[in-house]
Amino acid sequence: MAAIRIQSSAGAYEVHCASGALSRARSLTQRLGESSGAFLLTSPGVWSHWGKRLSAALRGPRYRGTILFDDSESSKRLSMVEQIARSLILAGADRHALLVAAGGGVVGDVAGFVAATYLRGIRIVHIPTTLVAQVDSSIGGKTGVNLPEGKNLVGAFYPPALVITDPEMLHTLPHREYRSGLFEVIKYGAIADAKLFAFLERRMSALLRREPQALLWVIERSIRIKARVVGKDERESGVRQILNFGHTLGHGLEAATRYRKFLHGEAIAWGMLAATLLGVGMDRMREADASRIIRLIASVGPLPALRGIRAAELRPTLAGDKKSRGGSVRWVLVPRIGKAEWGIEAPWALVARTFAELPAIAAQGRGAER
Repeated sequence: MAAIRIQSSAGAYEVHCASGALSRARSLTQRLGESSGAFLLTSPGVWSHWGKRLSAALRGPRYRGTILFDDSESSKRLSMVEQIARSLILAGADRHALLVAAGGGVVGDVAGFVAATYLRGIRIVHIPTTLVAQVDSSIGGKTGVNLPEGKNLVGAFYPPALVITDPEMLHTLPHREYRSGLFEVIKYGAIADAKLFAFLERRMSALLRREPQALLWVIERSIRIKARVVGKDERESGVRQILNFGHTLGHGLEAATRYRKFLHGEAIAWGMLAATLLGVGMDRMREADASRIIRLIASVGPLPALRGIRAAELRPTLAGDKKSRGGSVRWVLVPRIGKAEWGIEAPWALVARTFAELPAIAAQGRGAER
């Protein structure tokens, strides 16, 4: 089992990554020391597939029960944080309680924010059950909920005590959600690892079949990339911003459609296509590398259409994004595969023109893939 150590201001923690890691959840959480009780936070969907296995893995004198909550993106709001906190109070959770969050990105973000704020902070363990969560959102301590004005605008940096990543838990993931996670893996290759990117180009068919050896390789490699980046810049004041490649426009698309049209990775895929075109348009990226990114994104499968979304309606959301400065939108661009730059301003006219070109570019990518 790979144990990947991550440095944080609250102390180091580990991501344990291996097939079958869930079966070791009890022994791994016991290493964290004494607690007054472990409370499992998860969604009805995850519970229906994994409830028995999760209960068995955590069962012991410290296991105090399960709290279920809706893991749809539209439920990721402050009222949900209050609802969970009140459930914890009624269940008798004190400052020495341990939260175990089992689910995808929404479960992890909401549960993490609950842990950061409940009684001014209690420990949390993540057991990510989606590919997006396993390679990205469970690592690095970002927590938060959405406001009508944008995504993750209220939150905290709050590192977990432990992350348990078991690729076998992806077997029950719907294929669209699984594909959504592959776009986040592409992001890691594009911004930081040319070898990972080349592997994805060669083995995408195997990954789409969820071939265990290939899947474990890309998950562990992605975790190591994020561990290295967040270990250098926990609070996103510098190099951690490269992890937002594709997220500037992606978050705007999610907010503009009220989180009902795009899965997170799908919105990020459109965002990566936009950032790639911007890089070429600003002479900051080679066309050959841009073509490789476009083809690789297309190889994962079709994206929900942008039909009915106008660049003008995205502009206020982009300007209000937490990565903006004084209303000026900052982009992450990829000058070449495996390297990223952040804090780049782009003229709005170019952004609008790029957005208008996206459907045609995506279609070209699908044609090249065939």
